[in-house]
Amino acid sequence: MATFVDRVVLHLQAGDGGHGCVSIHREKFKPLGGPDGGNGGHGGGVLLVVDQNVHTLLDFHFRPHIKAKNGAGGAGGNRDGANGGDLVLKVPTGTVVQTTDGQVIADLVGVGTTLEVARGGRGGRGNASLASSKRKAPGFAELGEPGERLDVVLELKSVADVGLVGFPSAGKSSLISVISAAKPKIADYPFTTLVPNLGVVQAGAQTFTVADVPGLIPGAATGKGLGLQFLRHIERCAVLAHVVDTATLEPGRDPVADIEALEAELSAYGGLAERPRIIVLNKIDIPDGRDLAEIVLPDLEKFGWPVYQVSTATREGLQELVYALARLVEEHRAAQPVLEPTRLVLRPHAVDDSGFTVERDDEDVWVVSGPKPERWVLQTNFDNDEAVGFLADRLNRLGVEDKLAKLGAQAGDPVRIGKMEFDWQPAVLDDFVPTHRGVDERLEDKPHRAKAADRLAARKMRRVREEGDTAGDFAPDPE
Repeated sequence: MATFVDRVVLHLQAGDGGHGCVSIHREKFKPLGGPDGGNGGHGGGVLLVVDQNVHTLLDFHFRPHIKAKNGAGGAGGNRDGANGGDLVLKVPTGTVVQTTDGQVIADLVGVGTTLEVARGGRGGRGNASLASSKRKAPGFAELGEPGERLDVVLELKSVADVGLVGFPSAGKSSLISVISAAKPKIADYPFTTLVPNLGVVQAGAQTFTVADVPGLIPGAATGKGLGLQFLRHIERCAVLAHVVDTATLEPGRDPVADIEALEAELSAYGGLAERPRIIVLNKIDIPDGRDLAEIVLPDLEKFGWPVYQVSTATREGLQELVYALARLVEEHRAAQPVLEPTRLVLRPHAVDDSGFTVERDDEDVWVVSGPKPERWVLQTNFDNDEAVGFLADRLNRLGVEDKLAKLGAQAGDPVRIGKMEFDWQPAVLDDFVPTHRGVDERLEDKPHRAKAADRLAARKMRRVREEGDTAGDFAPDPE
């Protein structure tokens, strides 16, 4: 038996980019073959796509850990690695994507709506792509960029034109089963409906959808019963229909009291005050129910909403009700603003926007933030001196060195870019012509590296003591 799931937490991991390749072409009688290392493939992203054949989040309930494919590494002979294919996740229309702290990322409504929720990492360039007039045979390649990793919450809010609300056993499931082709579970006990049911209703040339929401009870907006769990499914409804049981035998229950109690819960939930209402007095096929419906008609006039008496057993009054709902839905659709075609808005960067920022934190560390320097650090192999020198040259061309000097940074000051921390040594940025692959003469004297690692380890140990953690949980970051 299928299970309805309308809220899941997904643990997403986009694919990592493949590493670039370091390779030199070697062939008999061609001593200067040159670099031929290929680029790494891009990692696959995670996409959410609205599909008309999906109506629940059940698949993600059993498979919450999602991982896209990594890009393949480059190879010699100028062979680029294959890209990791994007992972497409099909979701029902009305899916709201949120962060774990409740911030809405996107509201996916409409078949075909697509969202790239986790971006795959870029593939690293091979040494063939890094060759230049000065660096003719690079002895290094870029590492692949890690793919995005994040947790998101998917929450389904049913998209329906009419929402049927009422107490348990008011006859909502029976009503939707006779006016549409929906076949919900129907029984003579409370809370028979445990999940929302959707049905398509035809009224002449008009077609609209109806949602049967599980029964509400007083206190539903605060979590009592099933109401709070499913009240979200009537947020998108254009019309709300109060289905009232006129033949109930429960003491203290009458149509007016039922409607007032339901309106109190809808008001407490919020956001539904402006929706048009309609009152459906159900079960008039029972003599006591018909008598009570006639008695309470004057009392229901205070609400100012249309009232219809129906019987799902004999189908009395259903045609008038269906056409009344169709008129209300049509009025709502006509009142909606006409959507204009989407226009692409180009917002160029300011001429003085360097693309990065430099700030000093509480620990007197210069923190460089920006997409380019952070990505470059991730793509640098710090075990290769030539790669480190290439990174320094790139940061210098971007203006990071000038910015640090302008703000008063001194040689030897700690600088952090992303998760890497090192000492600032502007002397290594002189014009440089490489001599041997994988070697940078400017970095042969490396006392600042050991000094930076020792200071980083000491800072972490001090933080451990302050937080009362165990020293064994921390170790110096690798260069």
